[in-house]
Amino acid sequence: MSNIYWDEWVDLALLKLDSSKLLRSLRPINVSNSCSNFHEYKVFDRLHQWDRTSIEVTISESTFHNWLNDIPSCGTTDDPKNEVTIEGGNSCSDRDRKLLLFSGNDYLGLSSHPTIRMAAVKAAQEHGMGPRGSALICGYTDYHGQLEACLAGLKNKEDCLLCPTGFAANMAFMVAVGSIASLLASGRIPHKSEKVVVFSDALNHASIIDGLRLGERLHCIETFVYRHCDMSHLDALLSDCTMTRKLVVTDSLFSMDGDFAPMAELVKLRKKHGFLLVIDDAHGTFTCGQGGGGVAQEFDCESDVDICIGTLSKAAGCTGGFIACSKRWKQLIMSRGRSFIYSTAMPIPMAAAAHAAAAFVAEQEAWRRKALQERVQDFRDLTGIPIASHIVSIIVGSEEKSLLASRHMLESGFHVTAIRPPTVPPNSCRLRITLSAAHTRKDVKKLVDALSPFISYQDVNETSQLQAKL
Repeated sequence: MSNIYWDEWVDLALLKLDSSKLLRSLRPINVSNSCSNFHEYKVFDRLHQWDRTSIEVTISESTFHNWLNDIPSCGTTDDPKNEVTIEGGNSCSDRDRKLLLFSGNDYLGLSSHPTIRMAAVKAAQEHGMGPRGSALICGYTDYHGQLEACLAGLKNKEDCLLCPTGFAANMAFMVAVGSIASLLASGRIPHKSEKVVVFSDALNHASIIDGLRLGERLHCIETFVYRHCDMSHLDALLSDCTMTRKLVVTDSLFSMDGDFAPMAELVKLRKKHGFLLVIDDAHGTFTCGQGGGGVAQEFDCESDVDICIGTLSKAAGCTGGFIACSKRWKQLIMSRGRSFIYSTAMPIPMAAAAHAAAAFVAEQEAWRRKALQERVQDFRDLTGIPIASHIVSIIVGSEEKSLLASRHMLESGFHVTAIRPPTVPPNSCRLRITLSAAHTRKDVKKLVDALSPFISYQDVNETSQLQAKL
């Protein structure tokens, strides 16, 4: 079965929507877009002091003790009695704790970049902060359109659709792809053979899982979960499936384990079974590939990935989600993707900031990707653990052990989070460590030294080698 049938199904679904007057359009409002005046922007050839603000955080003494004792909190401001007033009228704790952040997703350190901040400030001064409304009403502007065009080029796709978040992007796509079955069933509940059958990696992100569950509730999607990165299992499931509309969805770089999807093997199976290949490239966008195009670019298979979903809240240092796809898919998603249709559009200043990050800084400061890979190599050299990416997962076992290790790291001056169920399975609790281009080798050395009393790097290395052989 050729992938060309998916284009036919989408076209038929669009015809159904058009005949029912349900086809939606984006009509950009021109707000005198000045976000592409790159001659005003600056780039840098090395780390500066302001880069440290993306990896250094400060917490109050009371918050520090709450974290140490794992006391639940709603994030309210600490007791004013713990604070003192300083010159200028600002308030701060007299015993603040400074922590080195090794748990964030700002992989390139762009959240503090002067150029990106300037783009947001300039747009806010000219147009304000309010997004006006949803994208289909009056929230879509030339800023948004220019960002979409930039991201489509980055992902080597025909077009792109912005969403409020990466979570919303996955939800919108899954519901939209399921709508093909309901639209072509002409109002009745689709028969099993008419549904979209989705094969999903066992460790896919929650937003993919929730989108699939919603599609199942709407009687449009049937889901099969294959063992994590197990291509033999996936091949067997695909071979046994008699349904026609097949789709495989996977994280490209898994957020809790730090391993890559087996892209080359997925491409081979795509050619064999003719399924639609969809990747969530949240953690690979801007960090992987020669031009920051992501995991598909890194593994030279961009043309084999049909849909690429991503986020601007990680390596871009901003917020928002996107779906890079063809124009026909874009029109279907913006007409049927509920989390897109019924959400407020991205504010103009954030669109301007994200455009500066994607179209200018991430491209011009390619040394940041190189610095990130150097930190990955530093961690390998210092621990002997053959990590695959800037996401390091160190499994410690029980919740008690993970909390004890996280507490030790906190006392040592590091913000490293213990990941527990339901995010990960029971007895696979872990320390999730993330590396950034803003870190230095000295930072990584301090981290490794602090971890040493609780982590046997030799044991972790031996376990990693055994898993690799299996």
